[in-house]
Amino acid sequence: MIGTFRKIWSFSGTEQRNINRSVAVSFLNAIFRMFEVSAIYFTITALVSGNSGLAPAWIALCFMVLSIVGNAVTNRFSKLQQTHAGYFMAANERLKLGNRLKSVPMGYFNENNLGEISGVCTTVLGNVETLVPMVLVNILSGFIGTVVFTVMILVFDWRIGLIAAAAILLYLFVLSAMEKKFAAAAPNAQKSQTAMTAAVLEYVQGMGVVKSFNLSGKGDKKLQDTLEFSRKSNFDIEVLLTPYAIAQDLILQIAGIGIMLSAVLLWLHGQMTTANALMSIVVSFLVFGQIKLFGMGITMMRLADASIDRTIATEEMEQMEEGSRNLSPESHEITLENVHFSYGKREIIRGISAHIPDHTTTAIIGPSGSGKTTLCNLIARFWDVDRGSIKIGGIDLRDYTLEGLMEQISMVFQSVYLFEDTIENNIKFGKPNATHEEVVEAAKKACCDDFIQTLPEGYQTVIGEGGASLSGGEKQRLSIARALLKDAPIIVLDEATANVDPENEDRLQKAIEALTENKTILMIAHRLKTVRHANQILVVDHGQIVQCGTHEELIAQKGIYATFVTDRQKASGWKLN
Repeated sequence: MIGTFRKIWSFSGTEQRNINRSVAVSFLNAIFRMFEVSAIYFTITALVSGNSGLAPAWIALCFMVLSIVGNAVTNRFSKLQQTHAGYFMAANERLKLGNRLKSVPMGYFNENNLGEISGVCTTVLGNVETLVPMVLVNILSGFIGTVVFTVMILVFDWRIGLIAAAAILLYLFVLSAMEKKFAAAAPNAQKSQTAMTAAVLEYVQGMGVVKSFNLSGKGDKKLQDTLEFSRKSNFDIEVLLTPYAIAQDLILQIAGIGIMLSAVLLWLHGQMTTANALMSIVVSFLVFGQIKLFGMGITMMRLADASIDRTIATEEMEQMEEGSRNLSPESHEITLENVHFSYGKREIIRGISAHIPDHTTTAIIGPSGSGKTTLCNLIARFWDVDRGSIKIGGIDLRDYTLEGLMEQISMVFQSVYLFEDTIENNIKFGKPNATHEEVVEAAKKACCDDFIQTLPEGYQTVIGEGGASLSGGEKQRLSIARALLKDAPIIVLDEATANVDPENEDRLQKAIEALTENKTILMIAHRLKTVRHANQILVVDHGQIVQCGTHEELIAQKGIYATFVTDRQKASGWKLN
């Protein structure tokens, strides 16, 4: 238990002050609860002694009012501090995980299920933000109340106090045994929760495939197995803990009966005053109520402990080293020197060296799986090279801070992701402090202002997650508007026009021309008219540059590029007879 408290304390970070305040106020709250018992004691003493005067009543009333007011004030303050600590320590951890995710290699997301990361940020940290306040309330209040009321019973009669103390010790023994069982089962329950989140997320995202193969209503075996795993994990915990919960209740009920019988017998034998006998019975109910509260806190603490462990394990994700200074190079030439890179044991890039001069356009072509996209991702430092180096402006990428590096680069992907937010905020993602006028200007340059104006709320229209309510061409143009607003000196285009319909292609091409003006351009493209005007063309095959030159130079050579051009020309001349 102490180890878990230390873990919560360490995990709370900046919220430690609120936890300290909560602990201090919990002691004050226990004192005010003693006033309530004192009021009961004065009332019983007066009734037993036959004192019908108003003095005992006024004293009891003062104690009761003091107890009620004090309890209300301290309880409110304590719960506010505990709730603040729970919610903010979870919020801070989510932000911390978000910041760490920015500096992990993209390979991390391939090897780790995104649903599991989502599960930690939602379900697991949701447990932390709700359980930690309850743990603090129940354990602190229960422990302090148990100690205070046990001391009171001992004052009334040491023999009855021993019965209460023995019941408490036996209760704690059973609680300890239950906690050990729960400690072994809790991680499995946490694992089932994150697995269920991951499986449901994957199933919803793949709903199109499910429907197309007529699997609707039949379910998916992986999803069904995960749901069954979650059900079984939680059911097993209930089955495991139920006997211990029954034993705890029996111990307290039997002890309560024992205290009442002992009090009556001691009173009958004249060994205990009537007032003390009655107070012993009253306080025994209070002390057992407090130890139950303490026990509930211990049980929840184990689940909170498992949630914190799961979160800490997620924190230990691989981080890419970065420089300590924000660098702004004078030129934005890109140099690759003997670059090697592998996905696991599979080598993708094999000793590539290339030079991309400042303010020029370089096109990359090659067969599917040749390493084109991987090469662009290495330049954006989504991964680190295994060997060799990549430099921008003569400075190795690893010497930039990650934030400083991304200020130099804008990327427009073939598959565009838009957030469930307004059109304006999606464009401002490239420059969060941009004004509305700047957003509109970027949208006009990207040729998307016209369709935005037709939307119900214009720039304030909220689009669905992933931009589901927009066409492919509209999403591409919004992506270009985002990159225009960012105005980075290096532009990477990853087949930005590959899936665009002919009606949108001309408008998208104008948008790209506006985006790439006076920039260093690196583009992956399969369309002849896109690459033929590039300053240089890199032909990549099996992770190596096999040809390099201008369109005119490469078309005169035998090789992949000449074949590429011939195939495109044949395709463009194809028609139905």
